[in-house]
Amino acid sequence: MTERNEGVVGRQSGRRAQGELEAAVLTALRSASHPVTAAYVQERLGQGLAYTTVITILTRLQAKGAVARQRAGRAFEWTAVADEAGLAALRMRRLLDAEADREAVLASFVTALLPDDEKLLRGLLAQQTGQAEG
Repeated sequence: MTERNEGVVGRQSGRRAQGELEAAVLTALRSASHPVTAAYVQERLGQGLAYTTVITILTRLQAKGAVARQRAGRAFEWTAVADEAGLAALRMRRLLDAEADREAVLASFVTALLPDDEKLLRGLLAQQTGQAEG
């Protein structure tokens, strides 16, 4: 019984962190100077990933608005439209959109910020207000 439990733990610890593969795919797309195929991304990742895994990640990123695709013959070519920060912002927005009480979620988020993060957020909001007025 102990060996089986250790095997499960070993497999769990060998898993990628959430979003790590998406970030790697975005990095591969952003490093290209033009739209690229899934095969190009698969080659750049070099982790022995199946082609279908790369397609799945690209499709998920497209659904999140982080990548765009265009038909190129019988295949698609992919382009990053968001960087890693943009992808994180999309995730945060999706979480916020799923909540019924947006005000409570935002209030909890703001009160949990570290002082430096709160200062940064206030500065960014002030910039947005200034741009909207100008």
